[in-house]
Amino acid sequence: MMVKPTVADLLKKANNRYELVIATARRARQIASGAEPKTDVKEESPVTLAANEIAEGKVSIVEEPEDENDDIEKDIKVE
Repeated sequence: MMVKPTVADLLKKANNRYELVIATARRARQIASGAEPKTDVKEESPVTLAANEIAEGKVSIVEEPEDENDDIEKDIKVE
C-alpha cells in the first residue's frame, strides 16, 4: 500500500522533517478540535487530512518572530 502524499513530497513544502512534523501536528489538532478541512480527500484521520492540506498548498509553514529578542517560531497559515 502506497501512502499519499509521500514524505518526500511533503518535505518539498518544509525545510526539514522536524518543521514538517510540527506543522502537520498543529494543523491536525486544529482539525480534531473542529476546524474545517481544506482538502477534498475523503479521510477521517486529522493527521492525514493535515498532510494532504500541506501537500496541496492549502496550508503553508510560515516564520513569525514573537518579539525582537525571541527566536523565530514556525507557525502554519491556512489559505
